[in-house]
Amino acid sequence: MPEWWTYSLADFLMFSPRTYYRLTELYNNDIWPAQPVAMALGVAVVIRWLRDGLVPGGAIAVVLAALWLWVGWAYFHVRYDVINWTGSYIAIGFAVEAALILWSGLMRGRLAPAGHPSAAGRAGAAMALAAIVLYPALAPLLGRPWAQAEVFGVMPDPTVVATLGLLAAARRPPWVLFVIPLAWCAYGGATLWTMGSPEALVTPMAAVVALALAAWNTRRRLNTDRSPR
Repeated sequence: MPEWWTYSLADFLMFSPRTYYRLTELYNNDIWPAQPVAMALGVAVVIRWLRDGLVPGGAIAVVLAALWLWVGWAYFHVRYDVINWTGSYIAIGFAVEAALILWSGLMRGRLAPAGHPSAAGRAGAAMALAAIVLYPALAPLLGRPWAQAEVFGVMPDPTVVATLGLLAAARRPPWVLFVIPLAWCAYGGATLWTMGSPEALVTPMAAVVALALAAWNTRRRLNTDRSPR
């Protein structure tokens, strides 16, 4: 039996890139027109946030939690689990994140944007908007058909990146909500890297940017709270 240190990430990959992207294509066909609905909902939330910061934190929590639940069940549990036995376990993680989002947003009011968003807050919201609007274009830009595009609200990567952007833009970023998205960025990025996919670094880089923005936003708020009135 080979020693454990002789294994590479490729030895743990349970499917080929062709199988992965074919799964995405079939999934997109099965759930159409959920994609434009999810995108429109996400764009409406972020645009309102960027314009006046008046989106209720509870509304943001409900939207995000519903989308995390959908991705966990419809994508990971029902479909991804067919090609990778970890799918159902990842689905549980997405359900836990959905519950944490509802708890933080509805019970604690931690997802509300600032009335006058800071530069870091606007950058986080812009990051979320880019994940919603631009992420699907990666597929055709990288030579894959539009049918294999990954769309916010129905696929994990753009949903996680948009969520990280909104968390970073929140007036009081709830750090516990970062744990599962960051874990997915590491797992998903490693999977794409092993597959040789050009977009492998997108989610890990988004995670780093979101953490930096959230730290900046938190430090600014603390400095404001400490300043004499």
